[in-house]
Amino acid sequence: MTRRQRRATFIGLGVGILSFAVFLVLFALRDSVVGFHLPKDVVGKQVPEGRRIRLGGVVAAGSLKRDGLVAEFAITDNAATIPARYTGVLPDLFREGQGVVAEGKLDAAGRFIADTVLAKHDENYMPPEVAKALKEQGMWQHTGPPAAPKPEARK
Repeated sequence: MTRRQRRATFIGLGVGILSFAVFLVLFALRDSVVGFHLPKDVVGKQVPEGRRIRLGGVVAAGSLKRDGLVAEFAITDNAATIPARYTGVLPDLFREGQGVVAEGKLDAAGRFIADTVLAKHDENYMPPEVAKALKEQGMWQHTGPPAAPKPEARK
C-alpha cells in the first residue's frame, strides 16, 4: 500500500466513524427535541395527539380560571386559540394578555396539557432595582424604556 493510499484509507475511515457518531447522537436526541409552534400552526398542521411540543402565544383575555393549583386558560395568536390546562405553581408574570410559552402535549379533545409554563415579559421590562435607580436619577419614562442619559455641558 502506498503512502497516498494509506492516507486516503485513513481519511475515509475517519469520515465514516465521524458520520456514524453523528448518526448515533441525532438518533439519541430525536425524542428530546421539542419544536416550537404557534396556535395557528397547531391547528393548521394537525399536530398529532401525544407529541411533545412548545406552544407560544398570548394568554387570551377572560380565559384564565384557577382552582387551587389547576389553571385553565387559552393560548392565542389572534389567528387561532387553543385551550390549555396546567397543574402547578404559575410564574409571577403569568396573567391574561401576557406572552406565554408552554411545553406539553395535546390530548384527544385538542386541549393542550402543559407540564411547564414560562411567562414572557415584554421588551419594556426592567428589573425593579434598575427602574428605581433610573427614577432617582430622573431618567425614567413611564410610557416606555428609559431615555438615554443627557450629555453634560462641557466647560
